[in-house]
Amino acid sequence: MVRLLEYNLPSYASCSGTFTVEVDGEKWFFGGGALITGGNVSFDENWSEHVEEGPWRIGIWPEDFPEDKKWEVLEAINEEIPWGCCGGCV
Repeated sequence: MVRLLEYNLPSYASCSGTFTVEVDGEKWFFGGGALITGGNVSFDENWSEHVEEGPWRIGIWPEDFPEDKKWEVLEAINEEIPWGCCGGCV
């Protein structure tokens, strides 16, 4: 069983946030930089920004994290943590 226990994501740079998950009764902490957003920011010819939010990926897994639980953790994160965008600090 996988549960997202807590997360702390700054609104201006969500990808630098931290979170903790519980996997089969064991707690795992993910430090800043673990999350990678599927969103992006672009600008039109008038330099107006266009923000697109997208699902999270995980770029840094804790050492010895169980390989067979990674997909479940990713699903839990995307269900619980609002999607972000790279460039959210624009």
